[in-house]
Order: sequence, then structure tokens, then C-alpha cells
Amino acid sequence: MLSHIKIVLVETTHPGNIGAVARAMKNMQMSNLWLVAPKIFPSADATSRASGADDVLSKAIVCSNLQEAISDCQIVIGASARCRTISWPELSPRECAEQFVSHNPDQKIAILFGRENSGLKNHELDLCQYLLRIPCNSEYSSLNISAAVQVVCYELFVAAGLQEKIDIGDRGDVPLATAEQMESFYTHLLQTLYDINFMQGNSSTSIMRRLRRIYNRVQLDTKELDILRGILRMSQGNKRNN
Repeated sequence: MLSHIKIVLVETTHPGNIGAVARAMKNMQMSNLWLVAPKIFPSADATSRASGADDVLSKAIVCSNLQEAISDCQIVIGASARCRTISWPELSPRECAEQFVSHNPDQKIAILFGRENSGLKNHELDLCQYLLRIPCNSEYSSLNISAAVQVVCYELFVAAGLQEKIDIGDRGDVPLATAEQMESFYTHLLQTLYDINFMQGNSSTSIMRRLRRIYNRVQLDTKELDILRGILRMSQGNKRNN
């Protein structure tokens, strides 16, 4: 779904950064990587830092100039942490994703990332319709290029709705308790609180209301409810034995 968006790295100096970018892209189901005049590529360092994203590296397209990389794109966005004398329309990564994934899914888009030490030059930003700025510490705003790509690709991934819901452990295997089961539990809980002399006088209404709020926030499943009912029964039994 994100194949219409290309990540373009301009004159990358260290090949390891190219590998790290490939890894960041694959994490977010992106693979359209273009390299403009990289200093060293291909490289064992790039492959090593890719950590399994070799397919993204192998399909990366190397160009001699930026115009070649963006020639088929309707939208060109330049990432930059530096303030510029002339202002461009600015987008955050989230705004970029919302505008060009959700609302304009058919346009070909290039997102440019500049050199590690100096970023994009002004004449390269002249080719862009938007400047993309990642909100961060104003006193230390320089991100590693792979970290910047990761942030942007993550927002694109989320906006595209590509994330899968993953159940951890047995979550989802046991049905949630029904309203009837919860009411039975609350009745049991109230009786237990009286049996163990926790509840006295006319405080039951306010206390039970707060306890309901606690358990309703948790959304107990039937197995959890059985455990709690077992604890209540044990508490009642111990009280009677005493």
C-alpha cells in the first residue's frame, strides 16, 4: 500500500546508515528506496546494518542526481532539522502521513533525506513542495538519518492501517465476563465484605460504587472472575472458621 512513496537518501556518506534505513523501512512494510550519489554502495557495512532487510537493499535504485530520483513524483517533501531563511510549507511526520496516505493515496511521493552532516541544500529544497520537520528537543534537534526515517515511516505505516493486532499470551482466548456474571460477582463481593466485617453501617453504596468502577475499568474475563470468586469464597470460609 505504501509502494507509491519512495524514500530518497541524498549523498549518504556512511554505508552503514543506508543499511539502517533499509531496516527501518522494512519494519514499516516499505521498500521503495532510492540513493542519490552515495559515497559507498553497495557495501558489507550496509548489509550488516540492514540486519535482514537485504531485499530492500538489493532493490534500492542508485541515481547520479536528485532530479532523476524524483522525476516521476507529483509530490516532493524534504526532511530538514535546520531553520531556513526562506520558509516552506511545513509538515510534521503525522501531518505528512495523514495528508498523503489517507487523502492522496494515488500520488507518487518522494521524501528526501540529506547528508548526515549537513542535510539538504537550499537548491535541493527548491525542488520540494513541503518541508518535513520532526518535533524534538530544540537544543539538540539533529537526528541520525535512520532514526529520522524510522519516525516518518512509522507514521506512514500507522496512517495506512497496516499494523496488525497482536494478542499477547492468552489475551483474547477467554471471553469477557457478561453483565449478568459481573452482577453476580458484585453481589458476592458485597456479602463477603459484610462477612469479614469490612463493610459496616451505611457506607456500602459509596464503597461498592468505587469498587465497581475499579473492576469495570479492568474488563474482567471469565477466568479472572472465577479466580476472584474463589478468593471471596476462601475469605468467607476463613471468617466462619474463626
